[in-house]
Amino acid sequence: MLIRTMLTALFFLCAAGVRAQERIEISSASPWHWQYKGRPVLLLGGSVEDNLFQIAGLKEHLDLLASVGGNYVRNTMSSRDEGNLWPFAQTGDGRYDLRRMNPEYWQRFENLLALARERDIIVQIEVWDRFDFARGPWRSNPFNPAKNRNYTEEESGLQPDYPNHPGSNENPFFRTVPALDDNRTVLRYQQAFVDTMLSISLRYPNVLYCIDNETSASPLWGRYWAEHIRRKAREKGITVHVTEMWDAWEVSHPMHRATFDHPEEYSFVDVSQNNHQKGERHWEGLMWVRRYLSERPRPINNVKVYGSDAAGYGSDRDGLERFWRCIFAGAAAVRFHRPPAGQGLGERAQASLRSARLLLNELPFTKCLPANQLLGERSENEAYCLAEPGKAYAVFFPGGGEVTLDISLLKRGGRVRWLDIAGSRWHTGEPFDAGARRVALRPPGDGLWVALVR
Repeated sequence: MLIRTMLTALFFLCAAGVRAQERIEISSASPWHWQYKGRPVLLLGGSVEDNLFQIAGLKEHLDLLASVGGNYVRNTMSSRDEGNLWPFAQTGDGRYDLRRMNPEYWQRFENLLALARERDIIVQIEVWDRFDFARGPWRSNPFNPAKNRNYTEEESGLQPDYPNHPGSNENPFFRTVPALDDNRTVLRYQQAFVDTMLSISLRYPNVLYCIDNETSASPLWGRYWAEHIRRKAREKGITVHVTEMWDAWEVSHPMHRATFDHPEEYSFVDVSQNNHQKGERHWEGLMWVRRYLSERPRPINNVKVYGSDAAGYGSDRDGLERFWRCIFAGAAAVRFHRPPAGQGLGERAQASLRSARLLLNELPFTKCLPANQLLGERSENEAYCLAEPGKAYAVFFPGGGEVTLDISLLKRGGRVRWLDIAGSRWHTGEPFDAGARRVALRPPGDGLWVALVR
């Protein structure tokens, strides 16, 4: 036993040392961005599902993502879809035993992390997804007292049915922590679940943590789990990055301040719910967050970009525009939400991922800032600028238009290059002279375009 303990300790010590060089970390070049394996990286992605570890054909899906320039996925620890496994072992009478884990569930989880690491893909985990804890999914959930042999309704304070939308926050499952209900009967099994997850995920350097999916729970709930995750990581000599995702679509809503105002608890922010907004309002939300965080800059992630003709969260066009506005707002991570609420990894998403990588190959993104003030004759939602003035300028056009760009700091002339986003190819555009103060920009075709001036 002593030898085994020493070997385990040695493993984690060596692993922590390796991960310190390899792991996902806030960029040393820019606090707004990430770095991986010591190099700045912009996280871009899209995937067919949220609980990605549960899908069939996972390897092929990650291969496709990597082939088009993607390096970022979302993974909820969720089990509510048909064919999914739950994390706990099921007994002969059909009930679950919360003292025993389901090895196949956890093997699926580790497979995702391993396959993603092999492809340099970052996995953003969401520990609790509220949609597993209300309505139909709750009736099958092992934490439901009617579905396990470990506690009763009276002992747990949990009911067998919560029929309303999970946004109503009826289920006291999300109030078990000491600062709230101090429900130790349920909390011990919640901790067992999280600790099992961490026993796997802490071995991988390509993981970010988000406590909840679009929560409206008390900030004390998320704070408890954020500290729990960080403490478990510290015990292994590892630093991890944690955030929370709030339900409010307006990023200026007070509930977001629980993340924004506490960098000691949440080292990055996720503003996915802002991606319900459209056009200029969407952009202004992103700018509001940058201004609010300006004294303590942190990476701004968007693990869900909504927008698809198949659902009521904006059109296909809205989804594509939102993805590109996030990039031009200087976001650290942007991912198309799964169908039908988003583009997933469909053909339009693939084209945008390819095009984004073409642009980033030419643009020093860690040095660039949103710079719409450099645009002249701009109307609402007409164009967006990201620039390192005097070095490089990119202008995104969601749908035609014409603006002027202040290039007075450029020392040399050249030609404007145009990136056709849908076609993922460059076009040579108009020349401009050394010493020119402004250049007129007009996309050469319909659809989404980016102008590049260097």
